[in-house]
Amino acid sequence: MSGSRTGRPPVQRAVRRRATPRASRDSPVHRLYVRAHKAWDRPLTAYYLILGGGLMITVLGLVMVYSASQITALQLSLPGSYFFRKQFLAAVIGGGLLFAASRMPVKLHRALAYPILAGAVFLMVLVQIPGIGMSVNGNQNWISLGGSFQIQPSEFGKLALVLWGADLIARKHDKKLLTQWKHMLVPLVPVAFLLLGLIMLGGDMGTAIILTAILFGLLWLAGAPTRLFAGVLAIAATLGVILIKTSPNRMARLQCIGATDPGPGDSCWQAVHGIYALASGGLFGSGLGASVEKWGQLPEAHTDFIFAVTGEELGLAGTLSVLALFAALGYAGIRVAGRTEDPFVRYAAGGVTTWITAQAVINIGAVLGLLPIAGVPLPLFSYGGSALLPTMFAIGLLIAFARDEPAARAALAMRQPRFGRKRGAGGAVVDREPRRWNTMRRRASAARTSGER
Repeated sequence: MSGSRTGRPPVQRAVRRRATPRASRDSPVHRLYVRAHKAWDRPLTAYYLILGGGLMITVLGLVMVYSASQITALQLSLPGSYFFRKQFLAAVIGGGLLFAASRMPVKLHRALAYPILAGAVFLMVLVQIPGIGMSVNGNQNWISLGGSFQIQPSEFGKLALVLWGADLIARKHDKKLLTQWKHMLVPLVPVAFLLLGLIMLGGDMGTAIILTAILFGLLWLAGAPTRLFAGVLAIAATLGVILIKTSPNRMARLQCIGATDPGPGDSCWQAVHGIYALASGGLFGSGLGASVEKWGQLPEAHTDFIFAVTGEELGLAGTLSVLALFAALGYAGIRVAGRTEDPFVRYAAGGVTTWITAQAVINIGAVLGLLPIAGVPLPLFSYGGSALLPTMFAIGLLIAFARDEPAARAALAMRQPRFGRKRGAGGAVVDREPRRWNTMRRRASAARTSGER
């Protein structure tokens, strides 16, 4: 056959295919996604999110409290920085509580559960005693500490319910008692109703809603059956409807959802002017300190409606940043609760996350006109030392739990402190010990022979 010296048929060469672009997994977007996913999945991600997110919210809150409270302070014939100085003092004390809570072992947190619960109940009983308790904005929930300092014991009731409830459910979990509905409810629900009753005696339904959310969060984490969960929810909803129907003030707040006009008697004045503040902020706001609504138009501009002033001065970018920080804090709390093997850590982390997330949703929802005004502050952000102190302690709890994860402990142990070094000749910095993260690499290099690669 022609074309072949041996008479055999010629071998046909394989046709080369044109080089096709690499799969989408090699694209820059995919590589960026992989890197972000790896960074997001690191052992210390939750630790840094909780610590960084909590501190950033607190610092930004201090800035906005200073901006939103100046006019109110001047109207009361006080220095313009009056409310800021009190909030800054509370933040310093709260920072100490955060650091102490983040360094406490889990056993000490569990040991503090009952003393904190007993102290909160005692103070909430004192609130109802004439001459001791004080009424602020129609709610009898305050105790004067002398001078201009006051304390709201119901805020510490949130922390007490989280710690005590988590310890109680964890002990019953260890004894395999949570499969019985009686042990699931008793004494968690009666004690929670005791706290709710003491709060409602003062008329503070907003705080009562937060405590109810914490209770449901603990029951859900404990694995309450659907029928049991629905029964408790039905009882709470029925009581809530009765309390709203029997109070003209609460009915008026409910009617202000989605209002665009102050209405007769200016009953929706606060809700409408909160929307005005957000609407006038635009994309990047009018500038820090340039809010118009805080000049007497928006009541409680530095407490319950500080998010509206933030939207007016920092615009959509500022409000979305605050929402992103709270979302990161909530995600980190859920991640800590989901990755731990300790029942107490799971329930406590879930309770704290439910507390902060629910309170943020209720406050922001009221400012946006999507929910009734409940009178609860924005966690870590609004003015109020009584709300800031227990919340910062709760953030310290989450930090301690995030540090206690096995992978996080190993990652922290691999870190070399910067201050443990000495200087050699010429002022050069010399490590006293070799860097720990290079130890495995050095061992592997020493084990190789000279001919190995």
